[in-house]
Amino acid sequence: MKHTEQLSVHFDERVLDHDTGSALHETAPSPWFAANEPHTEGRLRIERMHDILERGPVADAVRFAPGRLAREDELTPVHEAEYVEEVRRSAESGGGWVTGTTRLGAGSWEPLLAAAGTALEAAETVLSGRAPLAYALTRPPGHHAQRAQADGYCFFNGAALAADAARRAGIERVLVVDWDVHHGNGTQDIFYDRDDVLTVSLHMDHGAWGPSHPQTGGLEERGEARGAGFNQNVPLPLGAGNRAYLRAFDEVVAPLAERFRPGMIVCASGQDASAYDPNGRHNVSMPGFRGMGERVRALAERHSEGRAILIQEGGYNPSYAPFCLLATIEGLIGAETATPDPLAYVPDQTLGLDDRFAELAEELSTARLERIESRAPRA
Repeated sequence: MKHTEQLSVHFDERVLDHDTGSALHETAPSPWFAANEPHTEGRLRIERMHDILERGPVADAVRFAPGRLAREDELTPVHEAEYVEEVRRSAESGGGWVTGTTRLGAGSWEPLLAAAGTALEAAETVLSGRAPLAYALTRPPGHHAQRAQADGYCFFNGAALAADAARRAGIERVLVVDWDVHHGNGTQDIFYDRDDVLTVSLHMDHGAWGPSHPQTGGLEERGEARGAGFNQNVPLPLGAGNRAYLRAFDEVVAPLAERFRPGMIVCASGQDASAYDPNGRHNVSMPGFRGMGERVRALAERHSEGRAILIQEGGYNPSYAPFCLLATIEGLIGAETATPDPLAYVPDQTLGLDDRFAELAEELSTARLERIESRAPRA
């Protein structure tokens, strides 16, 4: 397989040591079960993503590069210092459940610093010119981490750290595009009053989910003060599929980028919008993820001299999420051929939805309905 671009993938093994323990999917274990399962946000999903990039069809286009530990003072441009200290103290004192879905392990402090530092290292690779495209393969995800609130498995916001690093490096305007299946509420919170970072989140229309996630992800959340108009949410109905996500890129992201003219593009890259994901089921398949990668590449070539920084977010089915990442990377690097979907995903039926309902309307002709009605019991 030939590729038009090399990709720097930054990875630090220490992120695998973030221990989320046993759970009932993503909540505390149920006393009704003797056999417990691991928390959904576990190390296997990232191990298998690493495997597919190292051994799969894009291996010749991937250059693996190290991550690093972030310093605490590197976190405070986007997180409050007191919050950073609170997370450190909690981890060092044994960790535990931070919210109903989010667990901090006793040895998680260094893995969290490794996740944040790896995102910053990927940003530095692009900002320094070592490579035009860089991907931070990290865990836990980060886009729900607000200025001073952990949630949704997230503690430190890698995409926000990368965007802020670009600004501090002299990039005047940064576009953040988030296609994780959940609303990127943390990134929204961090940049909500700023006009130098334009945040766009494509997500299922799940609304707010409590005190730790008060943002709705709705169209009404547009930013405030200087940032008014610089936050764009794209809430999508459950099961939206490939067509909806690619239309969102073409009809929302691209026009916004054309107006904003970003000097850098940062992406919060999740694969949990797939039909097989326990947290998503939004029916996006490998062709949809490849299409998003292609569109990021096109946006970067038009606006940011071909440069883009991508940070790993969700994707919780270790059987399918790695293939969705592979498809994203194939689109991003311009792979000439697409890897077939190994799970034989059903094609996106929404492509012919209008025609199908026109056929159904014709099928349910007045004459046929009258005939069916004639068989119904009379009142």
